[in-house]
Amino acid sequence: MRPQSSSSTQASQQLFSANCTGCHGLDGRGGEHGPNIATNRDVQRLDDRDILRILRDGVPGGGMPGFRSEFNDDQLNAVVRYVRLLQGKHATMIVRGDQKKGEALFFGKARCSECHMIGGKGGFIASDLSGYGQEHSPDVIREAIIDPNKNLEPRRQIVTAITRDGRKYTGIALNEDNFSLQLQTLDGAFHLFEKSGLAKVEHEPRSLMPSNYVSTLSPGDLDDLVAYLAAATTPGGSEPGRDEE
Repeated sequence: MRPQSSSSTQASQQLFSANCTGCHGLDGRGGEHGPNIATNRDVQRLDDRDILRILRDGVPGGGMPGFRSEFNDDQLNAVVRYVRLLQGKHATMIVRGDQKKGEALFFGKARCSECHMIGGKGGFIASDLSGYGQEHSPDVIREAIIDPNKNLEPRRQIVTAITRDGRKYTGIALNEDNFSLQLQTLDGAFHLFEKSGLAKVEHEPRSLMPSNYVSTLSPGDLDDLVAYLAAATTPGGSEPGRDEE
């Protein structure tokens, strides 16, 4: 696959973000209204012509509209290319930034490792990012860093349980129904509550991840952090820009 220029990738991303993320999510892994088109093997096996046909004609009865009348051929092909980037076929893209500096930021100033793990090192409450760069384009990685609340899955929202004696537990709900709540708190501990014993359960539509990295990290820091995450395809990492296929 030919590498996309940064301007071409940005245009493709804008088309995808404006028309597809509402159903398929920012990273293509699906949402409440659309399936996973990034890591689903059946979708990955489709050739470009099949994906192009789905974009043009939609999926009758499946909730997927067709974009034949809204997009020209160049735009449709740009979306196909971006879907391929989300599927991890972006390894020939140039990634700005210094991977080593990004690693220092991840485990230092940016405090990513307090929640996330890479290569067996780091926190437990958020997702393991060891293979994150293999399945996400650098542009998606950057946007996830600077706008963590965009297209946030409900299960990743902050939940606070307040007991009747005033104790507060804040974290991520692993399981919740009308009668009970299983919560993983920021220290990685698991707590099971009967709701009858709680004074209140609060749900906040935001991520545990800080949303101020644009102001606390310089543009160069962000480049370095993206470079590190884009390279972290294995516990030991790999060189950004290498073909992983």
